[in-house]
Amino acid sequence: MKIIQLTDTHLMPSGMVVNGVDPERQLRRAVADICERHADAELLVMTGDLCNFGDPEAYQLLKEILEPVPFETRLMLGNHDRRPEFRDAFPDQPVDGAGYVQSHIDMPHGRLLFLDSHEAGVIGGIYGEERMVWLDQALTEAGDQPVTVFIHHPPMDCGIAHFEHIGMHDDGRLLARLKAHPKGVRHVVFGHIHVPLAGTTAEGIAFSSGQACSHRFITDIDAPDPMWTGGNPCYRVLMLDEHGFRAYSAEVGEVPTERAVICEGP
Repeated sequence: MKIIQLTDTHLMPSGMVVNGVDPERQLRRAVADICERHADAELLVMTGDLCNFGDPEAYQLLKEILEPVPFETRLMLGNHDRRPEFRDAFPDQPVDGAGYVQSHIDMPHGRLLFLDSHEAGVIGGIYGEERMVWLDQALTEAGDQPVTVFIHHPPMDCGIAHFEHIGMHDDGRLLARLKAHPKGVRHVVFGHIHVPLAGTTAEGIAFSSGQACSHRFITDIDAPDPMWTGGNPCYRVLMLDEHGFRAYSAEVGEVPTERAVICEGP
């Protein structure tokens, strides 16, 4: 299964700039590249901070930009989003019984879980009791399937000073519940931190984030006030199959120099 991940697009009404970057231009270029190069993908997952202020005009612009995507989408909420405005704009996106934007898809190589860590007025992530009840049921019903988890806020310490106080505010409950799933967690995929990161928790759960499509940080894990920068639009190609989970970073607008020769081996 080929999945495309876009994260932290921070869309604004046309012509508006965020931290020196035009998010509409970034997202349009990314979507055009995805449609051209990855029309065989089965799913697009956008892991939150879809829009910078969660305003209706930006969500309508997002809907228009995503219209050419020829495969299913799962749109997820980050701290910059607004759940009521999002649901008004995207009524077909699945929600749980309590109205949280979370769902699951069963695939030949396991269950995909899409979790809602957004809480109005909170920069960090919240995964409260109502959401945990849904997760308990989703994990129980997964049975003998491993799970791959998509969420905006990383449910583990990412080790970056800027995010020390705006990570997941749950004292490790979500990660502990995932770890308890008998058939295991293939991977936890997230956004929020605006830099690429890959690692493994002390308990052995693999995780990674993609580069933000819009503005991103110059990587400085020790600075509480790192510098914003721009760059080419980015997304990731995620493969989930009999070989397990793999993630490939893609950057739109790279300039080719020359083609590599075919390596016959050995």
